[in-house]
Amino acid sequence: MTKPGHNSGAIPDGTKGLVARIERLEDEKAGIASDIKDIYAEAKSNGHDVKALRAVIRRRKQDAKKLEEFEVLVSAYEAFLLS
Repeated sequence: MTKPGHNSGAIPDGTKGLVARIERLEDEKAGIASDIKDIYAEAKSNGHDVKALRAVIRRRKQDAKKLEEFEVLVSAYEAFLLS
């Protein structure tokens, strides 16, 4: 007898295909991560500040309005703490 919510052991059709696709994408993701790491190493060797580059990349991913609101908030905190 199975417990409520327990899979009775039946594995849906297509499971192997899904697993294979996920594994392939995980491999691609690892390759891309390695490529990105190499680019940051290249940037560092060319005199770029990697920490600043990462910050720029992170900010460019954010919604412009939310980023602007955050910058205003940071400025307010800085103004308060520096006064």
